Amino acid sequence: MNAPTHTAADPLVIAGKPYASRLLTGTGKYKDFDETRRASQAAGAEIVTVAIRRVNVGQDAGAPSLLDALPPHEFTLLPNTAGCYDAAEAVRTCRLARELLDGHKLVKLEVLGDQRTLFPDVVETLKAAETLVADGFDVMVYTSDDPILAKRLEQIGCVAVMPLAAPIGSGLGIQNRYNLLEIIENAKVPIIVDAGVGTASDAAIAMELGCDGVLMNTAIAGARDPVLMAHAMKLAIEAGRAAFLAGRIPRKRYASASSPLDGLVG
Repeated sequence: MNAPTHTAADPLVIAGKPYASRLLTGTGKYKDFDETRRASQAAGAEIVTVAIRRVNVGQDAGAPSLLDALPPHEFTLLPNTAGCYDAAEAVRTCRLARELLDGHKLVKLEVLGDQRTLFPDVVETLKAAETLVADGFDVMVYTSDDPILAKRLEQIGCVAVMPLAAPIGSGLGIQNRYNLLEIIENAKVPIIVDAGVGTASDAAIAMELGCDGVLMNTAIAGARDPVLMAHAMKLAIEAGRAAFLAGRIPRKRYASASSPLDGLVG
């Protein structure tokens, strides 16, 4: 018997475009572009983030380009504003990405508050989001796990809201599933966990909660075997989504026999 598949009939839709994969991956921290490509392929990722201020995508014509490893006809590039600490800097970075990538509109907005925690600066994030949406960008936005802020970013016009599960690169897993549930249950745009995933079970939990996807970089690139971990994350995302769609049994404090007692012989 063949196992049922649901990805084709259950796409992740961002800015009107469907994607079969709900795992988005970063492109930093790998040892080279070849490993980046192999891990991205093993993850089954269709959307890959690119730190415009740190990675060459055409700024330096004489240097190796990430576009050679992850060409735009194979992957949807998601330029991000990693390393930006105020709204003006983030907006400039997105406009640079649009120029470098021939009018590309889909961006990941990330405005950090400080260098130690890498928590988002929510005030500057709101300012940047308003400017970018008004300027015609399709904005996927990294934010804290605050349900009120998440709804506000949706109302501004962001095409996806990306709350952290834990601090960037921490590998701590989901620290406040109740806030995530509140965000998910009140959202009309995709909710994608961004930051904090450490291993496959963390990704599966995010999907079982009802998140629309997970974006990760360090959990894969920092693993002992990044390509194998990318494959593990792919399976975890698929399993978690299938479990969410299937619907888990209620939690109980008492036993419930797998085989009913009625009708026992003898």
